[in-house]
Amino acid sequence: EKKRHMGDTKHFCPVSLKENFVLHPGLYEHAAKYQDKIYYFSTSECRDKFLKNPELYVAHNEPIEAPPLRVCLLGTHGAGKTTCARQAADKLGIFHIQFEEYLQELILPKTKKKVGPGFNKELEDDDNKMPFLSQELEVFSQTMTKTETEKKLQEVELTDEEEAIKANLMDNEALPPGVLDNIVLDWWNNEPFRSTGFILDGFPRTLDEAQYLSERGLCPDVVFYIQVEESDILDRLFPPRLKKWKERQCKIKENKKKLKDMKAKIRV
Repeated sequence: EKKRHMGDTKHFCPVSLKENFVLHPGLYEHAAKYQDKIYYFSTSECRDKFLKNPELYVAHNEPIEAPPLRVCLLGTHGAGKTTCARQAADKLGIFHIQFEEYLQELILPKTKKKVGPGFNKELEDDDNKMPFLSQELEVFSQTMTKTETEKKLQEVELTDEEEAIKANLMDNEALPPGVLDNIVLDWWNNEPFRSTGFILDGFPRTLDEAQYLSERGLCPDVVFYIQVEESDILDRLFPPRLKKWKERQCKIKENKKKLKDMKAKIRV
């Protein structure tokens, strides 16, 4: 291997680099020789493209430009991925993309609130502890005209893609490849990500999502997995959640007191 005179892209596929701006490792079985140099290709189709017009994929007056850094950062919830990703992205001058937060932002204009197990539980607790608020909302809704109700329902109607995103956030249902195409491809193919690079925080999350990247030829340059002891995760996540729970309990007590005072005034 070391004695071979490698092409301009070394062991990476020149066709994937030229057409997709991705460093895709070439395979030994898909090799070709051009002007006494050996080139490796990711697929036989890429090799055939190269052989039809090799001058399109080789360097001429200047070296071939390499793509920017693309990183996937993985780890369990609470491992500190987002903190590390922000610091690294700032230091390297590349984008930080928090995948689940990005999904939330896509449907937030219609849902008006973040969705998922961590968010719904708080709302359910508050609704159960403050029935008078639900009663007021019910009375208000009964006074709305039929036209206004239909208009409101129409405004919050989700598209098929938005429904798929919501199901993924709430029930961890897999995102269809078509939905991923509308989200993920931009980060590899379109500006400003294409020429700047990024750290993708929390993706891929499943084997299917990893296979999706492979099938689309979207190769990250580096993949990091942050492994943390469970005790460390508990130390990080439990105190702020306990504080938030205590604040909710105080709020519920205040509302109960207000309700009691209101009833007392009515009796008087």
